[in-house]
This record gives sequence, C-alpha cells and structure tokens, in this order.
Amino acid sequence: MSARLNFRQIEAFRAVMLTGTTIAAANMLNTTQPSISRSLAQIQSAAKLKLFELDRGRLRPTPEAVMLFEAVQRNFLGLEAIEETLVLLRRSGIGRLRVACTPALGMSVMPAVMARFKVRHPDVHITLRTISSYDVREGLLNGLYDLGVTTNSLQLEGAQLQTKVVDQVAAVCVMSRLHRLAANAHVGPRHFQSETLLTLDRQDDLGDEWRRALAQAKVVPSSVIETTYSATICRLAEVGAGIGVVNPYIASVFADRLRVVPVKPTIGVKIFVASPRHVSMSALASEFIAQVTDHFRNDARPSRSGKR
Repeated sequence: MSARLNFRQIEAFRAVMLTGTTIAAANMLNTTQPSISRSLAQIQSAAKLKLFELDRGRLRPTPEAVMLFEAVQRNFLGLEAIEETLVLLRRSGIGRLRVACTPALGMSVMPAVMARFKVRHPDVHITLRTISSYDVREGLLNGLYDLGVTTNSLQLEGAQLQTKVVDQVAAVCVMSRLHRLAANAHVGPRHFQSETLLTLDRQDDLGDEWRRALAQAKVVPSSVIETTYSATICRLAEVGAGIGVVNPYIASVFADRLRVVPVKPTIGVKIFVASPRHVSMSALASEFIAQVTDHFRNDARPSRSGKR
C-alpha cells in the first residue's frame, strides 16, 4: 500500500457498503456525492485493489471489498461501544447492561426476560445485540458485551469464558402443515430419506448432532438447503421447501404457521449464558442471569410441541 488510509476514506467506504450507492452514502454521512466518489477512488488507489463494480446504478462490492468491510465493521463496533460508554458516563448514576444473543433467542426468549428485567430496573440502559454465536464469543472476549446467551456450546469452549446452563429442552422438527409427515406424532432420521433437509451452517451443536444421527441411520436426504438462521429454516419449512430440526424456542414463534413435531431419538437443546472470566461481573449482570434462570424455572420455556 503506497499511502495510509484515513478515517474519512474508511467511513465513506463503509457507508457505500451499507447503502449501495454514493448518493445514499453521502446522505448518510451528511456530505456530497463527489466527496464520497473521491474517497472511494483514493481508497482503491491506496489499496491497489478494485473494490466495486457498477451494476444497474448500484455499486456491487468485489470479494476483496467484502473482506475489507468485515474488518472495518469490527472496528466500527468498537467505536460505537466507546461512544455508548461516553454517553452513559455523562449520565451519572445510571447503570448499563450489554447483552448479546443469537437471533433465535432474540425473537423468542429474550423479549420477555428483558421486559421483566426492565420493570425492576427502569433506569438501566440496556443494549441487546442479536448476532451469531461466533460474534457473541468474540464480543465477550473483546469487551463489547457483559453477557452472551446462545444455544451453541461450540463457540463457548476454552478457559476465557465462564458458562452456565439455564435451560434444556428437546429439539423439534418443523414442516409445512400440508407436509406428508404433518400427521405424525413424532419424526426420526428415517423420515428424512428422500426429503430436502433444512439445516444450519456447520459448527452448530444441533445441526451437527442431527447430521450425525442421519449418518448413523444411513439416511441420505434428497437435497440440502443450508442457511444461517433458525428463523429462516422455519420460514422455508412453512412454505414447503423442506423439513428441518430446530430448537423449540424459535419454533414457538412460528408454531401458528407451521407444524411442529417432536424428534426421536430426543436431541437436547441447552441455553447457555456466558461471560468473560477476565472481567468482574457486575451486580446487574448477575441479576440478569438470575432473571433468565427464573424465567425458565417458572415453566416459561416452550413445550415439546414447540408452543408456549
């Protein structure tokens, strides 16, 4: 690289990646379109990389731009956390709690927990991020969050995090209400023969365990649709694109629109609450963990059918 990138150039690049056009990026940053275009030209020249291609009036990022954007986003998350901290420090006497959780839990379990916690602590500033299990772990290790809540233990391994299991239930199968298996009392690996398997990406507790169950039963689905979020699996199942095994928390959100069937053999799904070991836990964080635990202890978890 022949020249160092400055913050304004990086900010312009990020804005274009988020909005797709130089005009929208200019509006986002309260500047002019020529200024954004000039910054993009400078960053591409300095990096000696082609970052965008024009496609029907929008700037289509190259693979190099996508990789650069991931690095930029990680740093901007850190900057946003600093800005939030400064605001909270200026508002003296008000506490702060930063929680990260997976989207499935953010859609199902966490709203009720947050609402009850907010009643007890109306003045506490709460940040709730719904992100991947990997990002939950990275955020905890980098000081972005006080607590992480996830169903994926694979991302919590190692001595740097302390974890607690706050609930365990059985996984369920989701499918269209018109599916040929919709009348079944339960489903097992053999039912997936000649079906389209809806599954999460690799390195997911439940997805990996179900793949092992299929392999042991020598069952080969006709095809596979792999996606990032359990909610996407539920939507795909709802419209008849296939069947999948998900945690019952997210299934409960869609239970009025699809068929939720128990899985046999039973596969357990756990909710983990994690925190970094290198930081002392605040009283608010400790109370929040107790609130989550109490939420499940009082039978607020989804039933085997996936309905609350």
